[in-house]
Amino acid sequence: MIDPKLLRTDPDRIRRSEIARGGSGEVVDELLAADEARRGNIQAFETMRAEQKDLGKQVAKAQGEEKQQLLARTKELSANVKAAQAAADEAGVKFEELMKQLGNLVIDGVPTGGEDEGTIVETIGTPRDFAAEGFEPRDHLELGEMLGALDMERGAKVSGSRFYFLTGVGAQLEFALSQFAMAKALEWGFTPMIPPSLVKPSAMEGTGFLGQAAADVYRLEADDLYLVGTAEVPLAAYHSDEIIDADKLPLHYAGYSPAFRREAGSYGKDTRGIFRVHWFDKWEMFVYCDPADAEAEHQKLLGFEKEFITALELPFQVLDVASGDLGLSAARKYDCYAWLPTQDRYREITSTSNCTEFQARRLNIRQRKDGEVSPLATLNGTLCAMTRMIIMLLENHQQADGSVYIPPALRPYMGGMEKMTPKA
Repeated sequence: MIDPKLLRTDPDRIRRSEIARGGSGEVVDELLAADEARRGNIQAFETMRAEQKDLGKQVAKAQGEEKQQLLARTKELSANVKAAQAAADEAGVKFEELMKQLGNLVIDGVPTGGEDEGTIVETIGTPRDFAAEGFEPRDHLELGEMLGALDMERGAKVSGSRFYFLTGVGAQLEFALSQFAMAKALEWGFTPMIPPSLVKPSAMEGTGFLGQAAADVYRLEADDLYLVGTAEVPLAAYHSDEIIDADKLPLHYAGYSPAFRREAGSYGKDTRGIFRVHWFDKWEMFVYCDPADAEAEHQKLLGFEKEFITALELPFQVLDVASGDLGLSAARKYDCYAWLPTQDRYREITSTSNCTEFQARRLNIRQRKDGEVSPLATLNGTLCAMTRMIIMLLENHQQADGSVYIPPALRPYMGGMEKMTPKA
């Protein structure tokens, strides 16, 4: 949620941000009207309440006909007060609903446009030339089956489409990635967390996942709980309704959890293998900080993601995501796209977002600084989304005989194994 004061002082800034996100900006005009109605009804209510109190004092002193007239006016005023209060409440509800529709204010300098219009900031590493090496690369599904690492058929049998089993070295590889991720998180000063994967509606709404992303969320109706699509949700809600002393900031958490996604609207997209699935495990970094430090913290998160991907020897690009593809909470987002040999293109594997004060306002998380209480800033960043990282490792490090090279960074967590070999 953005600062309501900004609506009155600079509505054009909000309108520009909404248009940059692909909206019309009309919601700003609706908000201004709702805010005016809300404040007008509150003022009317307060004026009549003051008169009501004054009449109460007069009635106590009056007698005879004068008292009857005052009582009649009191009765009339009582009805008007109730009506004004109801109108103010109704306008307030509408105002809050409209405010929740607003996306975070896009930071100046973010590329304008839609999903395919982000700016490539950096390219790191060089994709292998498999033709020069004399063989055609296999995709991750073929490799996974050869290695005994992946079983899609039984995943579908047990749970349906877009589910899978990681088996043998596939399961080992996920645990190795997880251990390496935690080691790096500790090295960088993060507190590791294992958060709940089921959360209340307030947590999901507070992080901005019940707006435009609601169709992609799993809900348990009998319990009124949601399955999280990322550890960002419970980590953001961890300090909800709290005031944190500024001298304790920044706070750095790294959460490990399953991520559940309906993949609504993805029918027919990436149906082969484990690139786009309904469940995967993920390490997520999360930061609480002073808003003045948010952009610097964002660069740190991006730096950590780059360091992790580089250690796995994967060629990748960094994308400054365009305004129309930011999602509700992000004011700026960087994605890292690793090279996928069999698709001859880069595909997203990590994302880091600066959510400024947006989520903190919705979750009522504040800092106490110099005697003043104010919203703080939140940021998030993918450390390792297991399925996509496994895909990139298999395809980029495959050999002609179907074996897969294991980068040295992972070998201590793979029992010293230097390569995974096909099963006989």
